[in-house]
Amino acid sequence: MKNEKQFLIDDLLARLENSPFLYVADYRGFTVKHFAELRKRLKATGAKARVLKNTIVKRTLKAAGLPDLGETLEGQTMVVTGGAEAPATAKVLKTFASEFQKPALRGGVLDGRALSAGDVATLADLPSRDQLLAILLGVVNAPATKLLRTLNEPAAALARVIKAKFEPAES
Repeated sequence: MKNEKQFLIDDLLARLENSPFLYVADYRGFTVKHFAELRKRLKATGAKARVLKNTIVKRTLKAAGLPDLGETLEGQTMVVTGGAEAPATAKVLKTFASEFQKPALRGGVLDGRALSAGDVATLADLPSRDQLLAILLGVVNAPATKLLRTLNEPAAALARVIKAKFEPAES
């Protein structure tokens, strides 16, 4: 049994090395159908869910040098780890919870800092990485676009005056 526990700890440690986040949710009341649907949705974001004993999660967090989650790790626990898109994964969990009233988010860890359930919900409300990049691009391009319009306006005004001069007057 000790080897199995160590295997689970090592597996979660390996996941945490490749994941900037770990979300903790309450697994109580989940059916196989619910869990399969959640895993399917999480797969789209590169995340994986796993049900683990609280002692395994606590030992893994301690071994990884991450903060202790305390009362977050009580009852039946599901942990979610994944790729680089922490807000996208949080959004999947929040959407799933609103549809099925399961799982209840308890908190987690992001970049070595403990998160409350409210923090995870706030993270879920952030725009996606692609949306943030588009906003940033718009902000970066705005001054150049305004400068270009300002430089082109005198020439455009002159062109309109010349065009009006040579067009026949309408009667």
